[in-house]
Amino acid sequence: MARRARVGESTVSRVLRNQGSVSQQTREKILKAAADLNYVPNRIAGALASMTSRLIGIVVPSVGNTVVPEVLAGVNMVLEDAGLQPVIGVSNYDPVREEALIESILTWRPAGILVAGLEHTDRARAMLNGCGVRVVELLDIDGEGVDIVVGSSHRMAGRKSAEHLLSRNYRRIGYVGHDIRVDVRAGKRYEGFQAVMRENGLGFVDQEFFPSGGSTVEGGRIGLARLLKRQPALDAIYFSNDDLALGGYFHCLEHNISIPGTLALFGYNGLEITRLTPLPLSTVRTPRVAMGKVGANLLLADGPSTVVDLGFELIIGATS
Repeated sequence: MARRARVGESTVSRVLRNQGSVSQQTREKILKAAADLNYVPNRIAGALASMTSRLIGIVVPSVGNTVVPEVLAGVNMVLEDAGLQPVIGVSNYDPVREEALIESILTWRPAGILVAGLEHTDRARAMLNGCGVRVVELLDIDGEGVDIVVGSSHRMAGRKSAEHLLSRNYRRIGYVGHDIRVDVRAGKRYEGFQAVMRENGLGFVDQEFFPSGGSTVEGGRIGLARLLKRQPALDAIYFSNDDLALGGYFHCLEHNISIPGTLALFGYNGLEITRLTPLPLSTVRTPRVAMGKVGANLLLADGPSTVVDLGFELIIGATS
């Protein structure tokens, strides 16, 4: 880095430690060199340098429902037995925040890192590629991984959901979802569903999207109400997840809309609460605890890079 910035190593050290007097121009040259080289400072150098890190970095998009906690439970089962300590960061589906979390975690030189999803900023991917420890990407297999990938196909889940509804002769289908530009995995399910519709000469009659943060039960209730106000003749709704589908279910109960006689509902995630409603929701469930356990075990194993597809279960409930 000193060579790239054309300064002395002591100057680089002062800038990176934010100590001493250095001109703004020199500081900017060094920080640019660090960014170009995807440099991550080692905070445990010196007194701790001889110790083996027992930390495992984990970056997840949210902890707002049971999905991610189930994955973390599976990871923790393995890490606890191995005497390792997880360090968890939450990105809130923001790729720039995810990049910052990855950089922050890597400064502590963890023994490994687990990250949700396959889509990252260029710099985050460069840091993961060059960090020198095992990297596991969880929850998705539709894309190019850095090292170890463990999950299921969201595009295939979307396809199977569409095939199920079409097999039940639903044709006037609407969509209620949150921001698929932010939640890339929901976007892949949407693409898979749409692909099957196009193959059958169909498309969504209408759609209702919520901005980031709209993936809630209340959002689903409001979204379905808006959609049906515009398109009262819809015969099925595909929701981006079970939170929204549950809200849609409550809207139907409130307004005496027969399920599935008048309107079929289909979600994604297989949340426990949707199995306990008077009419269990038709949905897709993935083995999230198993994803965490398999991912953590592969992280600790001395094996090759790999992709593990743990599949999913199409749950035909009473709402379709």
